[in-house]
Amino acid sequence: MQILRSVPVAAPRAAALTIGNFDGVHVGHQAMLARLLDAARAKGLEACAMTFEPHPREFFAPDKAPTRLTSLREKLELLRAAGLDRTYVMRFDYRFAQIAAEDFIGRILVRGIGARHMLVGDDFRFGARRAGDLNMLRLHEGRLGYTVDAMTSFVADGERVSSTAVRDALAAGNLSRAAGLLGRPYSISGRVVRGDGVGRKLGYPTANVQMKHNHPPLTGIFAVEAHGLGAGPLRGVVSLGVRPTVKQNGAPVLEVYLFDFDRDIYGCHVRVDFLEKLRDEEKYQDLATLTRQIARDVENARHFFVRRDGAVAQSSVRS
Repeated sequence: MQILRSVPVAAPRAAALTIGNFDGVHVGHQAMLARLLDAARAKGLEACAMTFEPHPREFFAPDKAPTRLTSLREKLELLRAAGLDRTYVMRFDYRFAQIAAEDFIGRILVRGIGARHMLVGDDFRFGARRAGDLNMLRLHEGRLGYTVDAMTSFVADGERVSSTAVRDALAAGNLSRAAGLLGRPYSISGRVVRGDGVGRKLGYPTANVQMKHNHPPLTGIFAVEAHGLGAGPLRGVVSLGVRPTVKQNGAPVLEVYLFDFDRDIYGCHVRVDFLEKLRDEEKYQDLATLTRQIARDVENARHFFVRRDGAVAQSSVRS
């Protein structure tokens, strides 16, 4: 997949295009991307997406913007996996926000990207003061030589799938519900960096995974699988939070303790899949109490994997 940070004056090739923030790339986004790919192949076009960095709500109201489900890197990896040919990452700033809706259609979408087919949500808005909508796109399609298709909200188990629904499930600790909305376990990826060594001193050395944002959509202690450190996933326990026992007013930290693992992995890029919430983060009276609780967390996580493996085995026997 080609990643472009700007739109050329004239498009190199004709495209089928969808536009959105795609935060989380949940099953609703995936359904839209699959539909776009079908249209692109049928019309002989390249399948393209446009997304924004930062999220427009982060630009207009950073204090009120929702927490991100995916970093830009994670989002682009998911869009690549969906099969897109090109993704345009548009820097959302004051200048971009001031582009008039009609100019956005003609100069950016048609001439710059080469859009000959567009797929958008039925509530899609664009351009300065959000003046553009689906009706405006359809008004100009004959004159500018493109077609427009609209997609209604995607519903799963009677619930509208949205990034907000995923955030709500994660905040409530309902990881199975979040996984159903995402079509995969919720994950955070990042590079392993050096921490303060507290876990090693307590007998539980952890890998500190660098997060791109200091406002994760979930906190607590979790059973996880880590990918990117070997041929298969490695199991362990994650603490994601501010570590109130060891630091006051700390920023959120993602610490991974991997079972039966002792290898130098500083600098490695790892993806952590969150599978089960074990408990909320707590403050303990001393490090000895914290150490005893960590031991219980490790035991509970191991029990989770035993139960999960047993359920998978029984399912295989029945099938």
